[in-house]
Amino acid sequence: MVYLDYSATTPVAEEVIETYSKVCREFIGNPNSLHSLGIQSKKLIDASTEQIASILGVKPSEIIYTSGSSEANNTAIKGVCLKYQNRGKHIITTELEHSSVIAPLNYLTSLGFEVDFVPLDKGGLVDLEALKKLMRDDTILVTIASVNSEVGVQQDLKSISEIVHTNPKTIFHSDVTQSIGKVKVDFSVLDMASISCQKFYGMKGIGALIKKENLVIEPLIHGGKSTTIYRSGTPATPLIASFAKALRLAYEDFDEKVQKVQNIHDYLLTKLFSLDVWINSNSYCIPHIMNISLKNIKSEVMLHALEEKGIYVSTQTACSTSNLSKAVFAVTQDVERAKTSMRISLSHLTTKEEIDIFAEAFGECLEKLNFRRNV
Repeated sequence: MVYLDYSATTPVAEEVIETYSKVCREFIGNPNSLHSLGIQSKKLIDASTEQIASILGVKPSEIIYTSGSSEANNTAIKGVCLKYQNRGKHIITTELEHSSVIAPLNYLTSLGFEVDFVPLDKGGLVDLEALKKLMRDDTILVTIASVNSEVGVQQDLKSISEIVHTNPKTIFHSDVTQSIGKVKVDFSVLDMASISCQKFYGMKGIGALIKKENLVIEPLIHGGKSTTIYRSGTPATPLIASFAKALRLAYEDFDEKVQKVQNIHDYLLTKLFSLDVWINSNSYCIPHIMNISLKNIKSEVMLHALEEKGIYVSTQTACSTSNLSKAVFAVTQDVERAKTSMRISLSHLTTKEEIDIFAEAFGECLEKLNFRRNV
């Protein structure tokens, strides 16, 4: 098997599974309970939260545990807009956002909110001058992902933050799901940020919303004691402890891992240059994501042809509900490319041998599918 879909989800690290299993066995108490078993679980959660906060450079009180980034995005966006709608109902975002950002924005428009999409330059970066012009007195939220999940464009969060915060009433949220473990994020320039553990070799079903301590939002889930007033429900002790372990592992040998991915990315690029495809990712994209488009072949057909050979890639982001990639169109301005795009996502675990296997199989499938089309 050759797995090249790490941006969809990563395999869980053995050390993370061990932590999860150990906590399930040894910390059985509800952390909300007042007896010794509950207190023991709460202490473990507190220690895990301290560790996560230290690694990310935030305060423990700024961490809201969620089921993943989709919940974190919904909590951030709805939480801000419903709390501060008396200040205004104007929101700014981009065409590069995940569906868990776009969907709640669409919901808010039905409640009378106004959403503007800031233009991008030819490389897919936010046009900073255009952002300045879009900012208004009644702009309450700007939500822009740090790294796009399909093409891999990395935004300049610091420069965006400086523009957003010219209005002290505007809150800046970023979906940093594709950044953790890949690029270092300065959380000090953000008011809120969404994270999912499954993207950095952690368990599925756990993530977080990082929220500045002095920012008050409307909770998405009400009722029941938890680690914070902003997300009710019994704290998932094993998942939280495994979150801390996964994050600690993700930041070990960080630079070496990134350099390894860069080397693999460059090797893959040399292989793709010899194939009849369009390359959509550019120099502004992180090396972990390579987006390409096929010529006159449906990407789903290629995906299944590769799957038959034990090779796994994506067409669009796994949560996409459209046949056309808005992200690819936003970067390339080409409808055909947006219809036939594929994402190859890499890891420090990816080897040159796997890239060789992929390239050979891809070339064979390309030749076979073109032959069928021409018969």
